[in-house]
Amino acid sequence: MSEKCIYRRSAVRFKLINYPKAGLAVVIFCVFSLVGLVENASAEHNVTKRSFKNTVRCIEDGRFYRNPDRAVHKMWSNAECTKYYLCLDKEVFEFKCSVGLLFDVVRQICDFKQNVDNCDITAEVRAPKPLLEAAQCPESNQLGCADGTCLPNEYFCDGSVDCPDGSDEGWCDVDNDPNAADACDPSSCSLPDCFCSKDGTQIPGRMEPSQVPQMVILTFDDAINFDNWELFSNVLFTPNRKNPNGCPIRATFFISHQYTNYQYVQKLWNDGHEIAVHSVTHRGPEDWWSRNATIEDWFDEMVGQANIINKFGNVRMEEIRGMRVPFLRVGWNRQFLMMKEFGFVYDSSMVAPFSNPPLWPYTMDYKMPHTCTGTKQLCPSRSYPGVWEMVMNQLEAGDFHCGMVDSCPPHLSPDDVYKMLTHNFKRHYSSNRAPFGLYFHSTWFKKTEYLNVFLKFLDDLQRLPDVYLVTNWQAIQWMRHPVPSNQIGQFEPWLCKPRPLEPREVACSLPNSCRLHSRVLQQDRYFFTCNECPAQYPWIRNEFGLD
Repeated sequence: MSEKCIYRRSAVRFKLINYPKAGLAVVIFCVFSLVGLVENASAEHNVTKRSFKNTVRCIEDGRFYRNPDRAVHKMWSNAECTKYYLCLDKEVFEFKCSVGLLFDVVRQICDFKQNVDNCDITAEVRAPKPLLEAAQCPESNQLGCADGTCLPNEYFCDGSVDCPDGSDEGWCDVDNDPNAADACDPSSCSLPDCFCSKDGTQIPGRMEPSQVPQMVILTFDDAINFDNWELFSNVLFTPNRKNPNGCPIRATFFISHQYTNYQYVQKLWNDGHEIAVHSVTHRGPEDWWSRNATIEDWFDEMVGQANIINKFGNVRMEEIRGMRVPFLRVGWNRQFLMMKEFGFVYDSSMVAPFSNPPLWPYTMDYKMPHTCTGTKQLCPSRSYPGVWEMVMNQLEAGDFHCGMVDSCPPHLSPDDVYKMLTHNFKRHYSSNRAPFGLYFHSTWFKKTEYLNVFLKFLDDLQRLPDVYLVTNWQAIQWMRHPVPSNQIGQFEPWLCKPRPLEPREVACSLPNSCRLHSRVLQQDRYFFTCNECPAQYPWIRNEFGLD
C-alpha cells in the first residue's frame, strides 16, 4: 500500500491524488491533510470515520461532496456546510471541517466562511464536452455545443456562457480551446515584437551562449513599508553593488496596495528600480483569480493598482509595464485580455515545469512552449501578440523544485541555501544563459543566516564580468534588441544616465501620514504619500480615495 498524497508548498496544502482500493487509513490521512490545512487557519481537524452507507447516498467519483438529500433550509447553515463526504467502494464516510471553517466543494478544501460561496452545491459537475465541428453546423463560422446547438465559433471559450448546457466554456484549456493560439512558427515571428521557439530554450537572435550577458532578475512581491525598507535601502541595494558597466544593480518590485508606503515606492523608482503591479486587494481564495475573476475584476485589481501607484507614488504611468498575479494563480484569457487592452507589456506569473536547459521568456503570439504548471491552473489559450511572459523557471533544491525562493523547503541550512543558489545559477550560466530569476517575499530575509548567504552569493556574482542584475523591463529590452556582452557598455537601456524628473516626481523626505477610514474594510488605515491625503482609503473602484 502506498500513500498517494503530494505536498504543494506554495499553497501550504495537501492534494488528494488517488486512493488505494483497500487502504482507508491512507485515505483518512490524505483527507485530513487536504482539508485540515488551509492558509492562515490552524485548528484541530475532526474526522468521523464511521460509515454512512445507509443514510447518505454514494456519489463515487473520487471527490468529496455534500449530502445530496440535506434539507434545503439548512444548506447555508454552518452545521451543514461544514460537513462533506467521500464514497469509496460504495461505502460513504463523513468528514467535518475544523471549528470556524466551511467546506468549499469546488476547491475541495476547508476555508474561512467569507471565502466559501457554494454551500448550496452538492458536487462539482463539469460541463459536457462540446461537439464543435462534429455537430456539422450549417454555417462555416459556427461550432456545436454538446446538445447540438450551433453558435458562432468566437463564442467558444470567450469567458461568457452561451451554450444552453454551458459546454462552450467548460473545455477551454490550451488543448481544447477551438480558438487556441497556434504552435510557434519562427518564420512568422521576428524580433523586436515577437519571440518564440519550439521548446522555449532558444536564445533571442540565435546568439552563442558565450556572447550572451547572463541576466539575473531579482523580484520582490507585496507591500513596501517600514517592515522591509531597511532591507531594500541599506542592505541589498547599496552604492557599492554595481554591474560590470558601472551602473547600480536593479530589481523589480511587484506592489500590492494594503500597507504600502508610497513614499518608499517613489524612492525606489527614483533610484532606478522597476515598479510593477501585484493587485489592490491581494484577496483570497487563491482560485478566485483563476476561475472567478471577471475581466472587470482584473481591471479593478490591476489597472486600479497602477492608478494608485501613479497617483500616490508619482510613478509615471508609462513606466508601469508589468504585473504578477497573487498566489501565481494565472487568470486564463481574461487576465491577458485585460493586459492587452490596458497596455501592460508583460506578465510574470507562470511557473514553467523544471527543465534543463531553462526557458527563455517569450511573447504570447503563439502557444506557450511549456505545460500549464500547478493544480487547477488556468493558463491562457489564445494569442495575445506582443505581450511578453517573463516565465518563472523553477529552482532545484535537492529533491524539490520551487518557483519562489521562499517556497523552497524551509528546513534548508544556510550552507544548503548557498549551494542551491550557486547550483541553479550555474544551470543557467553554463547552458543557454536564460535569465536567472530569484523571486522573493521580503520575509525570507528575516532569517539572518539566509540574508548573509544571499549577500555572499551577490558578492560572487559581482566577480563575473558578464553577469548583470537587471529589471524585468531591462531584460525585455535586451531580448527585443540582443547585443553581445562585449557591447553592453554602449547598450542604452542598461546605462544609468540621470533622467530629468519633474519636482513632484522627486520623492519627499517627509511624507504625509494620513489616517483614513475605509468603508469596505470597516476600519481606519494609515497611508503614506508625498501627495495630499485623499478623503478615503483608496480601494478598488475608488483608487483615488474620493469621498
